[in-house]
Amino acid sequence: MVAMTTDTTGTAARDGESRRSGPADSPFVRACRRESVPHTPVWFMRQAGRSLPEYREIRANVGMLDSCRRPDLVAEITLQPVRRHGVDAAILFSDIVVPVAAAGIDLDIVAGTGPVVAEPVRTAGDVERIRRIDRADVSYVDEAVRLLVAELGDTPLIGFAGAPFTLASYLVEGGPSRTHAKTKAMMYGQPELWHALCARLAEVTLSFLRVQIDAGVSAVQLFDSWAGALSEADYRRFVLPHSTAVLSGLADTGVPRIHFGVGTAELLGAMGEAGADVVGVDWRTPLDVATRRIGPDRAVQGNLDPTVLFAPWPVIEAEVRRIVAQGRDTPGHVFNLGHGVLPETDPEVLTRVVALVHEVSARRAEQG
Repeated sequence: MVAMTTDTTGTAARDGESRRSGPADSPFVRACRRESVPHTPVWFMRQAGRSLPEYREIRANVGMLDSCRRPDLVAEITLQPVRRHGVDAAILFSDIVVPVAAAGIDLDIVAGTGPVVAEPVRTAGDVERIRRIDRADVSYVDEAVRLLVAELGDTPLIGFAGAPFTLASYLVEGGPSRTHAKTKAMMYGQPELWHALCARLAEVTLSFLRVQIDAGVSAVQLFDSWAGALSEADYRRFVLPHSTAVLSGLADTGVPRIHFGVGTAELLGAMGEAGADVVGVDWRTPLDVATRRIGPDRAVQGNLDPTVLFAPWPVIEAEVRRIVAQGRDTPGHVFNLGHGVLPETDPEVLTRVVALVHEVSARRAEQG
C-alpha cells in the first residue's frame, strides 16, 4: 500500500479548515448538503482507472471481477486519481455487478463488452435464485473501504452501487443492450415478475451500500445508467418504487445519497423524488434547467461532456467556466462530467480541469 500524505491530496492547500474537521465537513460533503463551500468540489466518474497509465499497469493480466475482490488492489486504484488530480473525493473502485455476482449470479465482465450473464433471468425461479447478501458475502469490499478510509484521511470516499433497473436490464438481457427489448418485454408483459426481480435487486443493492456505509464511506451514488431508455410514465411505474426503496432505506445513515443516470433529461423530476440528496445531470441538460426540474431541495452534480476534454484547452476552459457559473446559481453543485472519463482522455487535462474549477469557484466565493 502506498501511504498518502496531506500534500498529495491537494485538499489541505485548498481548505485548511475542512482538513481539520474531516470528510463530513469537506467541500464535497458540504456541497451535497447544500451548505456553503470555499470552492466548488470536483470529482470524475470513472476517475479510478481507464485513462491512467498506472491503472493499466496494475490491472495488467488481472480480470475486472478479480480486481474488485482484492482489497489491496481496490485501495491502490481508488487512490491513484486522488494523488494525481487533487480531486475533492475518491470513489471506490468496483463494478455495479459485484453484488449480484455475490448474490449467486454466474457472470463475467468481458473486456470490450461488459457484464455477460451465463443464464439470463427469465422466470420466477430465476429470481428466487438471487440470494440476499450480507457483509460476509462482500467482505473484500468492507476491507477495501476500511483501508481507504484510513489512507484518505479527510478526503471523502464515495461508495456506489447499480440501481435495480440497470442491474435488472443486464440480468434479463444477458449483457449490454442498445434497445433493452427483452427488459421492456418483461416490464410490459410480466409486470409481477418484473417487480419481483427489481424488489430482490433493491434488497441486494441496499445491503451492498450499507456494507460500504458501515465501513466508513462518506457518501454513496446509485447509478441508473440505462434509465434514460424509459419514458417518464414507465419510469414512475416500473422503476421509481425500487430506486426509492434503496435511497429511502439509507435515510437513517446520514450520508449524502447521489442518484445518477444517462439521457435522463425528461426523468429528472421523477428521479429527484426517489430520495437522493443530489441528482446527477448528464451533459445534455443545462444545470439551470435541470435544477428547475429537480427542485431547489436537491443539490446537482455534473455536467461537462466527457468528449470536450479532447478539444483544445481554450474550449475546455470556456466550458468549465460556464458550468461553474451555472452551478453557482443552484442550491448546491458538485462539478463532474456528464458521464465517465473516456479511456483515451489525457490525464493532464483532468488535472488542469480540477485546478481551474477550484480557482474559478474560489474567486467567486471570495467575491460573494
